Amino acid sequence: MTSLQPPPPLDPDCAALFLDFDGTLVELAQTPDAIRVSPGLEPLLERLRRKLDGRLAIVSGRSLADLERHLPAGGIAFSGSHGLELRLADGTSLPLSAPIGLDDVRDKVERFAAPIAGLIVEEKPAGIALHFRLAPDQGSRADAFMAALAKERGFALQRGAMVVELRPGGATKGSALKAFMAEPEFAGARPWFVGDDLTDEHAFAAAAALGGAGILAGAARETAARYRLPSVSAVADWLGAAAA
Repeated sequence: MTSLQPPPPLDPDCAALFLDFDGTLVELAQTPDAIRVSPGLEPLLERLRRKLDGRLAIVSGRSLADLERHLPAGGIAFSGSHGLELRLADGTSLPLSAPIGLDDVRDKVERFAAPIAGLIVEEKPAGIALHFRLAPDQGSRADAFMAALAKERGFALQRGAMVVELRPGGATKGSALKAFMAEPEFAGARPWFVGDDLTDEHAFAAAAALGGAGILAGAARETAARYRLPSVSAVADWLGAAAA
């Protein structure tokens, strides 16, 4: 495995910055609702937004509605549900349509999880996630169930950190980054994507393809990212230097 170096200082005059949320801006928690958002995160994002002339976006697997409960929405572009939801900084949203059969799929996942202690079902506007962080011994069983259901119903299977998700095919965090980079406020900038999970790999590759780079947050692993920061706190320090 190639050792990745820390990223260089961000050049705010030519950079566009895309940030994952869980494991990047906040520490991972046992459940999606148990995260702790630092009181310094909102002012940090506002300073970055001003420094970058608005070329800042949060790109997360969480739904937009969930992100709004934790982060300031004003003046920042957001993508939720792994690229299925997109909203520009001015509030313009791309329409999202739920795939046919989603309600039945959700019912199946909920029935599967109900008798197994520690499995947590997270509903999303166009998909459903099954978390097993509180039941790690059930990870293989949960993965096999969701993989079979994805194949049966024609959904894409997205694996993450102690979670497996069903969602429509086509959209990824990489496609969200590309969509944002096509907007006038981002066009011509060099994209940087900071993320920690396997779900961020598409975005690392998309950033590199557009002349930018990915930054892996957390432990070293095989990745399309070019640089690495070892922890959430290290990400905060790097962002803080960029916002100064």
